Amino acid sequence: MTRDLDITLFGATGFVGRLVAEHLVQAAPEGVVVALAGRSRERLATVRDELGPAASGWPLMVADSTDAASLRSLAARSRVVISTVGPYQRHGIPLVEACAQEGTDYCDLTGEVLFVREAIERCHEQARASGARIVVSCGFDSVPSDLGVHLLRRAAEADGAGGLTDTTMWVREARGGISGGTIDSMRVQLERMRDEPALRRVVGDPFALTGGRQGASGQREHWRPFVEEGSGRWAVPFFMAPYNTRLVRRSDALLDGASGPRFRYRELVSTGRGLRGGLRARALVAGMGALLGAMATPGLRSLVDRALPSPGEGPDRARREAGSFRTETLTTTEDGSRYAATIAGRGDPGYAATSVELGQAALVLLATRGRPGREGGVLTPAMALGDDLVEALRAQGFTLAVERRDAADAAPGAATGAGRG
Repeated sequence: MTRDLDITLFGATGFVGRLVAEHLVQAAPEGVVVALAGRSRERLATVRDELGPAASGWPLMVADSTDAASLRSLAARSRVVISTVGPYQRHGIPLVEACAQEGTDYCDLTGEVLFVREAIERCHEQARASGARIVVSCGFDSVPSDLGVHLLRRAAEADGAGGLTDTTMWVREARGGISGGTIDSMRVQLERMRDEPALRRVVGDPFALTGGRQGASGQREHWRPFVEEGSGRWAVPFFMAPYNTRLVRRSDALLDGASGPRFRYRELVSTGRGLRGGLRARALVAGMGALLGAMATPGLRSLVDRALPSPGEGPDRARREAGSFRTETLTTTEDGSRYAATIAGRGDPGYAATSVELGQAALVLLATRGRPGREGGVLTPAMALGDDLVEALRAQGFTLAVERRDAADAAPGAATGAGRG
């Protein structure tokens, strides 16, 4: 079958799918053929009409995640496929399999450990053989995490400073809303863990996505508030850390331990010093625990569902445009040098920023398709896209910067050693 489509957006009628389509209208170079795919031709046509004259010639493809033949046709015709159809645990594997079989590059915005684990087990070797680059987590899950470590590793290599050791991403700012799709993904993973208790060990394994490779010891999450040594600030785990940390470790495994034998990674949010900081920390952890517990409890789940957005819903345009994010990833290298990588952007991180990150990931995949040294497999943003994605996001107005810091210059809350508490 002829590959007549450059980029196919599967899930174009969904909340995030529409946002990605809006970005591609603005960002896709002239001559790039973008197709919209989903279950309803009528709804796809409506989305295309809403995108304006620039999208008027975009092809429409009817495909369904339960129809393997339609997904195989979609993959065979496309050079790159973007998937926004989640929860990926429920809907994602058949499309990944089709792309791996057809040698079609693929990207998504998943933050689901069980989906990525299954994709690795079922599709990694097939994708390596076909050359398909299956790049997961190309949104706020987990571009800032993955590219932050990428920038640090590059800087340390350039300076001959040795490998990275204790590395912490601090979420300095994250203003935005949450969509029904994200809630649904959380719900599905919790349900699977409830129904299959053995999966709890998979989700809890710090190296769940590394394909069996183990990194430095001590890669354990902080589930309780603690005081960070050196800064005296209370800290709690970032709520996406249970996924992002595993994705970053997969990058290191795919790069054959390039971050160094002592590389350890975590993600935290600072809540301040003293009594107030401690109270904020405990409230954040208690609130997240209560939400997850209620979502996993059949008798309480319906009450929670009424209060949370449904699939297909999300923050309105005003809230998306008012959002912003900034992360700061700090490390100490084997020779004692200290570095800080800052990644920041305007717009709701989970939706406005994510739609740009995902759209740019697809454009980078398209631009680099067929270049020497581009290996196939179930990959990460840093492994598959690296410097190319860094430059693409900078061109879109994102901040991606790295600097070397002396110990005396470290920012408050920047210590990367172990905490106490």
